[in-house]
Amino acid sequence: MNGILPLWKPKGMTSHDCVIKIRKLFKTKKVGHTGTLDPEVEGVLPICVGEATKIVPFLTDTVKTYIATATIGTSTTTEDHTGEIIERKPVSSKLSSTMIEETLDSFQGKIQQQVPYYSAVKVNGKKLYEYARNNERVERPMRSVCIEDIRLITTSYDEKGQFQSIQFEVTCSKGTYIRTLCLDLGKKLQFPAHMSNLIRSRSGHFTSGDTWTFEELENDTNETVLLPLKHGLAHLDAIEVDEQTMKKVKNGQKLSLPSTTPKTKYFRIEHKGMLLAIYHIHENQKEIKPARVFSNK
Repeated sequence: MNGILPLWKPKGMTSHDCVIKIRKLFKTKKVGHTGTLDPEVEGVLPICVGEATKIVPFLTDTVKTYIATATIGTSTTTEDHTGEIIERKPVSSKLSSTMIEETLDSFQGKIQQQVPYYSAVKVNGKKLYEYARNNERVERPMRSVCIEDIRLITTSYDEKGQFQSIQFEVTCSKGTYIRTLCLDLGKKLQFPAHMSNLIRSRSGHFTSGDTWTFEELENDTNETVLLPLKHGLAHLDAIEVDEQTMKKVKNGQKLSLPSTTPKTKYFRIEHKGMLLAIYHIHENQKEIKPARVFSNK
């Protein structure tokens, strides 16, 4: 079996847990996920099976869409609802939708984020969450990310608890920390905040409507649930080659630089719509060379 399984990852499972279960269901060891989702997050997680494991690196570097809920009024150690509350500031009156929308708009484009303590990013050879668990402080790196689109979905105010929930949709680049975005949203509104819920509704070209749940897969694990490799690479430019060139591609040979330079760093090589390989520009800037070649038996 070869292809991409758009899985709806349930809450309570790690991405690795999902891979282990898919291996058992499909009776194959060649399974890989395309980007870690925290156990408390549910949503779209493309899983590569068989030959599709060759394209995992090209699927992780795609745009993602999330539906997030930020709770304004309290912040936590982990920046999400699983941590301990470290600051509380009552929201004495409801924040207007206009104010929230304007604040969300201010994140549009390229922004800088400080990597959270509870993350696997290494500083001086040690993961940040290890520092956090030992109550050690260390300078955390900043990361440049891009917010392509962000919009308010709904907001609700709790008069009794004096906190406000803000649900928003965000489309962003790889590496964006949504919990940090929620924290920074609160800072701009002059309140502590944390992420109280997160759903990933899109990963690359895979949407929630494409996905399968584990419950559905228990009764159906044939190849019809797998999408072709080409579907997962739709974000890459494509170059069509003739039959003679196709033979060179299958043998992993370098080719002359095409007259029209692809806009994406990596690009698909196809013959009559059939995916042959992924290429990129050679260091000499005169040729293109293969990054991955696929067997089309």
